[in-house]
Amino acid sequence: MAQRNPDPTAAPVPAEALAGYLRAQATEFLRALRLHRESGAGGATSEASAEAARELRRAARRISASLHTFQPVLDPDWSEAMRPELAWVSGTLALEHACASRLERLLLALHRLSGATALPAAQGPGTTSPKGTARAPATASGRAPDAAGVAARTAVTVSARTSGGVHGTAGRTTPAAGGDPGPDAPAAPGPSGSAAPWTATATVPAPDRGNLTVGAAKAGALLDRQLTLARTRAHSTALQALGSSRFHGIADRVAVLASEVPLTPAASGADLRPLAEAARERLADAVGALPLLTAGSPYNAEALIHGLSPDPAPHPQDAPWHQVRLLLRLHRYAREALGTGDGGDPPVDVRLLTAGEALDRHRDASEAAAAAAHAARTPRIAPATAYALGVLHADQRHEVEAARYAFQRCWQKHVIGTP
Repeated sequence: MAQRNPDPTAAPVPAEALAGYLRAQATEFLRALRLHRESGAGGATSEASAEAARELRRAARRISASLHTFQPVLDPDWSEAMRPELAWVSGTLALEHACASRLERLLLALHRLSGATALPAAQGPGTTSPKGTARAPATASGRAPDAAGVAARTAVTVSARTSGGVHGTAGRTTPAAGGDPGPDAPAAPGPSGSAAPWTATATVPAPDRGNLTVGAAKAGALLDRQLTLARTRAHSTALQALGSSRFHGIADRVAVLASEVPLTPAASGADLRPLAEAARERLADAVGALPLLTAGSPYNAEALIHGLSPDPAPHPQDAPWHQVRLLLRLHRYAREALGTGDGGDPPVDVRLLTAGEALDRHRDASEAAAAAAHAARTPRIAPATAYALGVLHADQRHEVEAARYAFQRCWQKHVIGTP
């Protein structure tokens, strides 16, 4: 088992290491904020503004987590006031991306369950995401068609294809994740293998809908309408938040943090290792309360329990796993803060990253299943549409089960491999 106490032979980590870590994260926050403003974020989100928003969320999460884990060495009034504000920033900026990725996930699942060709694999300028889903090729402007545009093309009636390409034009664009070619990238061959480059008018070929049932097509259209509306509202909310006096106050306090960290008088002789160890112990206790024995059995169907419950609240058995995901993130960030004490790069534990990715997939599948269940409760939908949404819900609950199995295997290796 893992050690319950810090290594007594290791050198103490002073509070100044935490101060340097917080200053670095505050600087990243301000840099991302400047990039977001320079990108001209507005109604049509650009790739640069989306990347800046991700960096803002990243820095806000790390600052907030450090204020929680190392609260005894920080000014209590200041840290208690900052933590919920940073959580508000991170949560508000995450909503739009969550809606877009949820829609993409559900549409891919609909095509997979229907036996139809899913979104085209990476060809030419296309890329493949770390999760294995194919991303749309970028246009000459450096942007990729958004998930809502893909959904709109997959939810309408099938149109005939020509031998040289596809009909239709791209809708509004949204940022692609990292790895997509920028506007200065060299032109790639066209989809037919010719030397003609892709242009701004080239669109992603719509998936072959010949195998899609009417119910699946209507289910995709319904999900498209609901999640695109939610995404639009989230985008408006984020723009309002970034322009509010509340956010400006947060940015001013982060700017002060970049130069001065409010440590307590007792922090001068404090050792950060016990505080980081306490975060690890909270994680270990939460993991110990999970049904890992059940999760370690493939195809146990545990995640499908309460699948027909009329309660629209989130799935009750998912809450402990979501809590472990948050505690794992706190543990990772605490290790990062300790790793900056010697001035080097923060340590990277591949096992913790793998466990975190499994819990991220668990969260994504859980929320996607909830979105499918919510769509199925829409009044006066056709029985075939409701059936397709029910199959989609069950599929995502199976994905929840698979993520739990992956986490269980990763965590067992993590515990066994601990000296």
